[in-house]
Amino acid sequence: MDNDFENEAAESSGAIEQILPTTNEEEMKNLMKDLDKEQAYREHHCWRQSITVVISVIFVLFQLYATLSGHVTAQVLRATHLAFVQLLAFLLFPATKKMPKNTLPWYDVVLGLVGAGCWLYIVINFQMYAHGFENTLVSRTGNNTVLDVVIGIIGILILIESCRRIVGLPIMIIASIFIVYAFVGKYLPGFLHHRGYSLQRVVCHLFYNTEGIMGVPIGACSTFIFLFILFGALLEKTGIGQFFIDVCNAIAGGASGGPAKVAVLSSALLGTVSGSSVSNTVGSGSFTIPMMKKLGYKGEFAGAVEASASTGGQLMPPIMGAAAFLMAESLGLPYVTIVKAAIIPAILYFTGIFITVHLEAKKLGLKGLPREELPKFLPLFLKKGYMILPLIVIILFLCMGKTAVFAALMGILACLLIGIGVSFVDVAKGSKPTFGTKDIIDVMCAAARNIISVAIACGMAGIIIGIVTLTGLGLKLGAGLVTLAGGKLFLTLVFTMLASIILGMGAPTTANYLITSTITAGAIIQLGVQPLAAHMFAFYFGIIADVTPPVALAAIAGAAIAKAKPMKTAVNATKLAIGAFIIPYMFVYNSQMLLLDAQWGSVIMIIVSALIGMFGISVSFEGYGFRNTGIFYGTNKTKGLVATFDAVERILFAIAGLLCVIPETRTDIIGICMMAVLVTYQIVVRIIQNKKNK
Repeated sequence: MDNDFENEAAESSGAIEQILPTTNEEEMKNLMKDLDKEQAYREHHCWRQSITVVISVIFVLFQLYATLSGHVTAQVLRATHLAFVQLLAFLLFPATKKMPKNTLPWYDVVLGLVGAGCWLYIVINFQMYAHGFENTLVSRTGNNTVLDVVIGIIGILILIESCRRIVGLPIMIIASIFIVYAFVGKYLPGFLHHRGYSLQRVVCHLFYNTEGIMGVPIGACSTFIFLFILFGALLEKTGIGQFFIDVCNAIAGGASGGPAKVAVLSSALLGTVSGSSVSNTVGSGSFTIPMMKKLGYKGEFAGAVEASASTGGQLMPPIMGAAAFLMAESLGLPYVTIVKAAIIPAILYFTGIFITVHLEAKKLGLKGLPREELPKFLPLFLKKGYMILPLIVIILFLCMGKTAVFAALMGILACLLIGIGVSFVDVAKGSKPTFGTKDIIDVMCAAARNIISVAIACGMAGIIIGIVTLTGLGLKLGAGLVTLAGGKLFLTLVFTMLASIILGMGAPTTANYLITSTITAGAIIQLGVQPLAAHMFAFYFGIIADVTPPVALAAIAGAAIAKAKPMKTAVNATKLAIGAFIIPYMFVYNSQMLLLDAQWGSVIMIIVSALIGMFGISVSFEGYGFRNTGIFYGTNKTKGLVATFDAVERILFAIAGLLCVIPETRTDIIGICMMAVLVTYQIVVRIIQNKKNK
């Protein structure tokens, strides 16, 4: 019986590959390297590879030892973490995209060693202090030597260069401006003025102080973020990404516009382990976008669906591109509180895209994929359902009140046990083990490589935060933004939204959150908004920059796969992601959506009215609900008249939808009543037209 299920699952899963006109794997890899700096790493195939492998394995083992033993002090852990990151950054990432990926210039080796040495200088001094040595960094705090300052300057400059290579220019430029501000602020007028600081004070505050580069972001990165990245690398090794796609095909592949719905569902699931909008778009989009085009969707729409859904993956708990951990640390809240707060907004976001995709499919008359060519859910789940057990383990421990570190360790242990168990089964069947020592080493290397961009972004954010704490700029920026908005909350939110979108352009998820929350969130907090709602607001709009023109990296990736026009794809993606422009305003005005001091009756009402509102707004954008919008649609009236009444009906749907999403009982009732009238009208007209056609 078990063999029958396994054979059926294998056949169903394999059938998908026959109907998928997938893009060449090499093309996908090149696209990732072009659009995502984090993927543009060197791939050595000689003795140099052995060196990076050994360093990566030692790095992972050190992190696990530090976590399990608890014997490594915070400063030593953070400095050692940065030392490994700086060394690997220059060994793995070339200075420019055009440089060959199979060489290792001598100057990169020097930069890596010097960068690591600067942070090890801190480690050595702390170890000397622990053993009773005098005249160490700890004992001369506030009276640092010239050597301390020189090493600090070199360490900061090398960190900035690694940021340019791996994370990108936006956060590098912003951090550099903040450093310059520390020196020139005494010459600036108005709220930007401060008394000025010496080179020694600035460098030592940023490099040696736990309020600078070694601050809260790096603290989070060197503990549970690293563990979750290791957990994600283990999950990817099990093939969970393809499993998610197969499951979504089994659930929604045969529905109207099935491939587009598969894209939405799979991106939501992949968001639990993915840390990048671009990599998510390319990874799942290489399957879903060709399927959508084959079914009849236009290339611009197909690319936009995948881009908007993949971008939403960064908003989906529990990982949220590592932002959930940083948010918890920054706000001093339990990690599980952040996860709970993110659930309803993320569900509403994906529901909005799902509704629009469904309406587009109905409008175009698109069918789903043939059921006989799709995986069958039960055989697939019986064969590969074990892949989601590690995720279940993490969720269970978090719900039990355990720490994120403990939950991540249990998830890693579950992955290892499952991998070993599957290998034993393979050996018992006489086949080659699918999980062995080489796979574990590959996972360690992937985890070490994936943490580099996160750690560098955290370090650069530490520079920004360090200057903010040194100069008091955070409060000044917030006050300036509030003053510009005349103290009005709504205007302040609009200005914060625009600033977050601009600051988030081209920035990876971690850097995105750190920049937007540090610079813009303070403004709305000053107006009485709960800090968690303010941080989530800034984060949402920073992330949505991945699909909004002119940068729109995720949309460009989707357009490249779909062979479509990038800007047209970005515009479509922005329309699909309209929920991300509405939902943040909802939870700012009603924090119960974030499950803060929530009453379940109110929460359910908010969700229901928001879903109805999303439907109305989607109908307005698509021009289709239960029929094409427009009173005279399908008649022999003039085109001008048709267009006029089409616009009127769309506007009415939009008004009804917006009234539903405004978190007030009165507007909800008016909006729902309007929606009921409009939907009833569409259904009645559709019935009349169907009778006429018969």
